[in-house]
Parts: sequence; C-alpha cells; structure tokens
Amino acid sequence: MIKRLYDWTMGWADHPRALWVLACVAFIESSMFPIPPDVLMIPMILAAPHRAWLIAGVALCASVLGGLLGYAIGALAFETLGQPILAALGKTDSMAEFSTRFNDVGFWAVLTAGITPFPYKVITIMSGWTGMPLATFIVTSIIARGLRFFIVAALLWKFGAPIRDFIERRLGLMFTLFVAILIAGFFAVGMM
Repeated sequence: MIKRLYDWTMGWADHPRALWVLACVAFIESSMFPIPPDVLMIPMILAAPHRAWLIAGVALCASVLGGLLGYAIGALAFETLGQPILAALGKTDSMAEFSTRFNDVGFWAVLTAGITPFPYKVITIMSGWTGMPLATFIVTSIIARGLRFFIVAALLWKFGAPIRDFIERRLGLMFTLFVAILIAGFFAVGMM
C-alpha cells in the first residue's frame, strides 16, 4: 500500500498543478499522511531548479499549517477521549508528569522531528495533546521545516540530479547528526 501511495505521489510531480498537490501533501503529512513532501519536492526542483525556493516555500507554509491541524487533533483528542480514559484508570497524575517533561524539551522535540526522518505528525499531535505553548510550537515548526525544505532545495539547486541519491538516502542521518551536535553544543555551553 505504501509503495502504491509513493508511486501515486510521484506521479503528481510533473503535473501542471504540482505546487497545489505539494501543498496538499505537505499539509496532510504533518498530521496523518505517511509520505513526506520531499517525494514531490525532489523531482519538482530537478525539473525546474529556478523554482526551488518557491517549491520549498510552498512546502514550508503548507507543512506548518498542517502542523497546526495535527496540534488541534492532539488537543481535541486528548480532551475528548484520552483524559476520561486516563482518569478512569487513575493515570491522570502520570500523564501530567509526562506532559511537563515533554513540554520542557518541546522545542527540541519539534525541531528534531521537523528536520529528521522522525514522523513530524507524531510531534504535532503530541504537542497539542500535552498543551505545548502554541507560539513555541509554531516558531519551532517554522525553523525546523524551513531548515529541512530549504536545505533540500539548496542542495538540488546547486548540485542537481547527482545529489538526489544522497538526499533520498542519507540526508535524514545528516540532519539527525546535526541536531545531536547542536544539542551537545548547548549542553557544553550551559555547563561552562
């Protein structure tokens, strides 16, 4: 099923309304769709490198707006379903503790999920579920998704088709290493 969905998504890359399709995919990927917008972005940018920044901008805007939907799903699902179930099980206190811990590192969770292969939709829903401050969620989403989409666009714009394999296979690992180094740097500065 995922392969068919991937092929269907790829089929839209050269469609005249590809930007609209990219916006839809980026929007729903942030809360429920399993295929990342990169699948459309890569062939679209390779076909029209002069539009790389527009394509990345569309993906960014739609992804952040979709993240707000994921946030709302988390907030609404927790209030209507999760909280009564946890209260009946006597687990309300442990969920409050989890929510506090998640929100303490929420910036890093959203940043990491936004630029690495970790499913961004999980963090958008959890952010709403735990009541992360909306402003923190939005700013971090813009930074994270902007980094992800504009770095991919820049690499494709500069190097073209030869960099495609690297992006598809190894960019997630590079982003993960970048976030780990960034976090380690903040901890090192904080310990001084």
